[in-house]
This record gives sequence, C-alpha cells and structure tokens, in this order.
Amino acid sequence: MKFKMYVGGIFVAALLGGCGVANETTVCTSAPQSDWLNQEQFQAGLLSDGYQIKEFKVTDGNCYEIYGQNAQGDKIEIYFNPVDGSIVKEEKH
Repeated sequence: MKFKMYVGGIFVAALLGGCGVANETTVCTSAPQSDWLNQEQFQAGLLSDGYQIKEFKVTDGNCYEIYGQNAQGDKIEIYFNPVDGSIVKEEKH
C-alpha cells in the first residue's frame, strides 16, 4: 500500500511540475493583423508619451511588446493590445 501511495505521489508531482507559469503565453488579441494599429505610428505615440523603447516586437500571443523605460524612468516590459493600444500586462524591473 505504501508503494502505491509513493508512486502516486511521484506521478502527481511530475504532472504538476509541468504546469509552470514560465510556459504561459500572454495573448492580447485574436483579431486579424489588418485590424491592428500601424507599428510605426504606435511606437511614435509611445515616444511622444515619454516612453523610451529599447526593443519592440510582436509576440506569439499577438501583442505589441516593448522593453524600455516609462515616462517616470522605470525599466519596463509592457504587452499592448495591437488593436486598441491598451495595456494587457506590465512589469517593472
């Protein structure tokens, strides 16, 4: 009986070990790219709002993602919805 519980515990631990947050993809939209804001104009708007963009990319989750600094000088990583420009996720580093 102890052996079955031990094996069961290992199975559950292995199963839960695969559920890590590190593999989670932030999804911003399912809208077609034809509905998205123009990348250059979007970045220009962020710059005029005081952001400094070190890196800009389109993610696998259909987000505009920037690395840089906000207007207050904080290092940031922000995921934007490319359809309306709203912030979906923001991390300060």
